[in-house]
Amino acid sequence: MKKTAKLYRMHTSEHICPYGLRSKDLLERNGFEVEDHKLTSREKTDEFKKKYNVKTTPQTFIDDNQIGGYDDLRDYFGMDQAGQTGTTYTPVLAIFAVAFLMSLATSFAYMPGVNLINIVELFVAYSMTILAIQKLRDLYTFSNSFITYDLLAMRHIRYAYIYPFAEAFAGIGMLASISGFIVGPVSLFIGTVGAISVFKAVYIDKRELKCACVGGDSNVPLGFVSLTENLFMIGAGAWMLYSAL
Repeated sequence: MKKTAKLYRMHTSEHICPYGLRSKDLLERNGFEVEDHKLTSREKTDEFKKKYNVKTTPQTFIDDNQIGGYDDLRDYFGMDQAGQTGTTYTPVLAIFAVAFLMSLATSFAYMPGVNLINIVELFVAYSMTILAIQKLRDLYTFSNSFITYDLLAMRHIRYAYIYPFAEAFAGIGMLASISGFIVGPVSLFIGTVGAISVFKAVYIDKRELKCACVGGDSNVPLGFVSLTENLFMIGAGAWMLYSAL
């Protein structure tokens, strides 16, 4: 006999509850036939909450037992909490991975043969540009995080607003093959200041901070990956200056 579950979820012309859809999917993936009760108005939703004395929807019932919302349903199936919790390097690793694949794709499409130097240059340029985009999404939030550890931004807060534009300029400049005498010093400067700041905060002061490298609202811990980003910029700046000689 197939297992059945009753699901009550909000589904109106103005709002479709994502957790209701997730609950339905989770039940079906666990072999349940779902009696899907859609609460098609705010009034019906409020009536349901009042009847069952609950504050939120969706609500799942299995064998006439009230399981609860989406998190409760995950717990019922012995699953961990949904989404990322705590600090994680996932955002930075995802950016580096995509930037690397983009560099390989660009090299394959537009350059004869396999040129390791070109691939590395493209990888660094793409990485810098994508990381700059993450910061530019919300400059205020980025700056709030950045000024807690960057030595220059602590003294001159406006530098925190300039930094993402400088990083984007360096990355795009590399892609556009702008003279290394113009782009190189920018990359070298922000990379050097950043590397010294991260090293001091993490390895000398032993502070546990979140990195603003992918924006101020991230849970990426300040540490080796953050230092690596700055070393990339130092290396790129030095290489561009050398290549321009």
